[in-house]
Amino acid sequence: MEAILLYVTAPHKQQAEAIAEMLLEQRLAACINILPGMTSFYRWEGELQRTEECLLLAKTHAHHLETIIARVCAMHSYEVPCILALPVAGGHEAFLRWAECETADAATPT
Repeated sequence: MEAILLYVTAPHKQQAEAIAEMLLEQRLAACINILPGMTSFYRWEGELQRTEECLLLAKTHAHHLETIIARVCAMHSYEVPCILALPVAGGHEAFLRWAECETADAATPT
């Protein structure tokens, strides 16, 4: 299995926690860290923006990516949520095996 790290932003902690709980309940991610207090700078609709956000870092496997994107987009308040998948080049083998086991029984795509 190809492990990936997901980078997902959310506008506030409540939405970040809701996304995390959904991904964990559906066994689409093994572990999620929420980092509140992030300031994002970006251009949206021609205007420079500065927004306080939360960052979710989710450990999962690449075969869940399309399902995760669909489910996060369905519950996210942003028109275009930031969802990035970063490949994992290596790591603690025991952790990677645990993450694989935790996501093995993921809900099937709908």
